[in-house]
Amino acid sequence: MATNMADAPAVQESSHECANNENESAKDENETLSKRQRKRLLKSQQWEEQRELRKQKRKERKQQRKLERQAQAEDGVEWTGKKRLRRSAEPSSLRLVIDCSFDNLMVLKDVKKLHKQIQRCYAENRRTLHPVQFYLTSQGGQLKQVMDEINKGWVNWKDVHFKPDAFHEIMKKEDLVYLTSDSPNVLQELDEAKAYVIGGLVDHNHHKGITFGRAQELGIAHAQLPLGSFVQMNSRKVLAVNHVFEIILAFLEKRDWQEAFFTVLPQRKGAVPVGQENKLGEGNDEEDSDEDSDKEQPIAEKRTDSRDQSESKQEEHKPVLKQSDSNERNTA
Repeated sequence: MATNMADAPAVQESSHECANNENESAKDENETLSKRQRKRLLKSQQWEEQRELRKQKRKERKQQRKLERQAQAEDGVEWTGKKRLRRSAEPSSLRLVIDCSFDNLMVLKDVKKLHKQIQRCYAENRRTLHPVQFYLTSQGGQLKQVMDEINKGWVNWKDVHFKPDAFHEIMKKEDLVYLTSDSPNVLQELDEAKAYVIGGLVDHNHHKGITFGRAQELGIAHAQLPLGSFVQMNSRKVLAVNHVFEIILAFLEKRDWQEAFFTVLPQRKGAVPVGQENKLGEGNDEEDSDEDSDKEQPIAEKRTDSRDQSESKQEEHKPVLKQSDSNERNTA
């Protein structure tokens, strides 16, 4: 017993020494950290400490939205959320096909551009009121490799028919209409029993007439969109894959070709309605229409955006009274 009591102070002294060593070690570590590293460490600690608070706020926001939806339902107001819009869409029986059989005619850079245009087509078809039956045929080669490397989620795309076979091998020839700007036939109406084919090619005008020649070779119907009947442009009338796709979708919704064209065509085309040639914009002929149009604005939005930009510039000259850096990010 006496021995144990004698050892107790030694154990306590040892524990104090260990604690002191740990504190000194932590102090030394903090001293070796730069000012920026210490700030990051402090920010990380604060983030962890506020985790439960953020979780609680997300729950509160979710509950608030639920109550708002219930209130709207009681008042007879239709909920306009994305999910409701998607359910209320009326699918069209029209088949829209992107023919990807020109893979060997494109360099890798252009194949990647085609991939972006296909992504745009998929996104627009998912949000439109009248989604078409979307087919991607002759899928393989460089395009499939790019899709596997850049966008592995394509295998989970909904409402898209991926086919390694050519379109004329899986569809009846009498149902096919190849859309090509070289065709002498002008499309006036859309037949929803038909399958309209778009050439999946980004070639910067190096292979003129190739899609028209393909249609003739296969002995199938061909036509061009009635662009010249409604639109006057400075630039070439060859449109990118996603432009043609989106124009078809817009026509199915609006049933008006002119409105469909001006909803989709980018500003750089410098287009105006036929009969207003004196207002013709400055189209960029050097910029090929095969370029992806994700960053382009439709012509119909140009005037509104210009006004918004003007108002924005005026706002920039106003004195800033107070600016808060504590805006809460909605992570719900």
